[in-house]
Parts: sequence; structure tokens; C-alpha cells
Amino acid sequence: MEQSPADSSTTSIETECQIPATSPNSTTSSDVEDCTKTQSSLSQTQILEAIEVVEKDSLAIAESFTSLFASLRSVLSEVTSNSIDHMHCFNDAAGRLQESVLDAATKGNRYINSSLRYASISSGISFIWTEIGK
Repeated sequence: MEQSPADSSTTSIETECQIPATSPNSTTSSDVEDCTKTQSSLSQTQILEAIEVVEKDSLAIAESFTSLFASLRSVLSEVTSNSIDHMHCFNDAAGRLQESVLDAATKGNRYINSSLRYASISSGISFIWTEIGK
């Protein structure tokens, strides 16, 4: 099993700070201070490295969100544009249909009026023929 960089630095801290245990009274305060300083400086280095990694990850996430929102904006703009185009097309079709219906209604009224006129003329002619035939 491989060790990550964080694991290997922890191991180095442990090896650097091993104080010989010959007797409980033989360790000096300078040995303990050196060990504490090493741990402290390595801990600060590790903290800074961790902060750097978090910062890079945060930047990558921010770029990902920026890309996502740009894509969403583009798609929404395209859909809105298509919807507007469809509404213009529908409006044009409805206007043409309205014109056609109005034209057909006008022609229908003319036909009905012509038919009524023909019917009245026909009845008048029929009356004349019946009068002539008597």
C-alpha cells in the first residue's frame, strides 16, 4: 500500500523526534525543545500545503461553476430565442388565418346575396312566365 505525501511527512516527524530512551532523567530540555520546534515547523508547513491544496480545489470548483452557469445562460438564451421565433411565427400564421377567414366570410356574404338576388329574380321571372302562359 502506497503512502500519500501527508503520511510520509508524518512518518518523518516521528523519526526526527525520537529521543533516545536510555534513562528517564537523561533527556535534556534542549532535546525536547528541538523536537517541538521540528514538529511545529513541519506542522506549519503541512498546514500551508493543505491550505494551498484547498485553495487550488476551491479555484477549480469556482471555474467549474462559472463554466456551468455560462452553459446554462447560453442554453437559456437559445431556448428563449427559439420561443420568441416560434411566437413570431405563430403570430404571423394567426394573422394570415384571420385575413383568410375574413376574405372567405366576405366572399360567402357575396355568394349569399347573389343567391338571394337570383332567387328573387327567378321568382319574378317564374311569375311572369306563369302570367304569360295564361
